[in-house]
Amino acid sequence: MKQIPNPKSSSHPFDAWLLAARPKTLVASIMPVALGAAYAYATRGSMAWNLLFYVFASALCIQIGTNFANDYSDFKKGADAGKRLGPTRVTQAGLLSPEQVLRGTWTMFVLAVMFAMPLMMKGGWPIVIIGALSILFGWMYTGGPYPLGYHGLGEVFVFLFFGLAAVMGTSYLLVGWWTWQSAVLAVCPGLFATAILTINNVRDIESDRKAGKHTLPAIFDRSFGRAEYICCIIGAMLIPVVLFMLNGKPYVLFPLLMIPVSFKPIKLMLTKTDGPSLNKALAETAKLQLIFGAFFIVGLLI
Repeated sequence: MKQIPNPKSSSHPFDAWLLAARPKTLVASIMPVALGAAYAYATRGSMAWNLLFYVFASALCIQIGTNFANDYSDFKKGADAGKRLGPTRVTQAGLLSPEQVLRGTWTMFVLAVMFAMPLMMKGGWPIVIIGALSILFGWMYTGGPYPLGYHGLGEVFVFLFFGLAAVMGTSYLLVGWWTWQSAVLAVCPGLFATAILTINNVRDIESDRKAGKHTLPAIFDRSFGRAEYICCIIGAMLIPVVLFMLNGKPYVLFPLLMIPVSFKPIKLMLTKTDGPSLNKALAETAKLQLIFGAFFIVGLLI
C-alpha cells in the first residue's frame, strides 16, 4: 500500500500551489488563445475584449486544473516514485496532500466553467462541447479508468486541445463563424505543445516504464521520441509558409526569423539523455514557442 507523505510545513503555502500550477507550462494555453484572437482581429478589424478575457481566464483555469490532476493521479499511480528527473511534483514531495491537490483540481475546473458561462451564452453548443471535453479529458489525461497519457494518447490530447480547440474555439467566438485558416493556424501551437510533451516523455522513459505508463517513447524507444520531436518542430515552422501560400500575405512569414532559435533545443534533444539537459531543452522549446507565436501574432496583425 502506497505510503502518503505528510505535507511539509511551510510559511508560504502559496509557493506550493504555484509550483503545482507549473507556470512555465502555461504558455501552452496562452499562446493558442492569443493566436486565435490575433487572427480574429485581423479578420474583423475589432476585438470583443470582454470575451477575450473570459477565454484566457477559462483556458488558464483548465490547464492549471489539468496540471493539478496530473500531479495527483501520477502520485496515486506511482509514476512519480523515486528520484524525479523533471520538476518537483508537490504531492510526491509532500508539499501538499493528495486530498488538497484533488480539491484544488476541481476548484480550478469549477472556476473554468464559471468564466466560460458568457462564452457558452455567446457561442452556443459548440463552445459548451469544447469546454466540457477540455475538462473531461484534462482529468482523463492521467486520471480515470483509462488515462490517456498512460496509453500512448497524450500527444493526441495535447494536439487537439492546445491546438485545434483553443485556436479555432477562440476564433469562432470572436469572429462568429468557423474558418479554414484558423484550422491551419491551430496546427502550429498544437505541434509545439506536442513537442514539449515529447521532451517530458523522452526524459521520463525509464520511470514511466516502471510505473506502467505507456507513452509513445516508452512503447518504442528514445530514437522514436527524438524523431517525433523533430517532426513537430519542423511541422510547426511550416505553418507560416502554408498560410502564405494560401492567403499571399508576406507578413505571416515573420516567425521564420526564429528558426535559428530552434537549433539549441534540437541539439539538446539529439545529443543528450540526462534529466537536466532535457529539462533545459524543454525550457528552450517553451521559449521558442513563445517567441515564434509572438512573431506570428505580429505578422497576423500587420
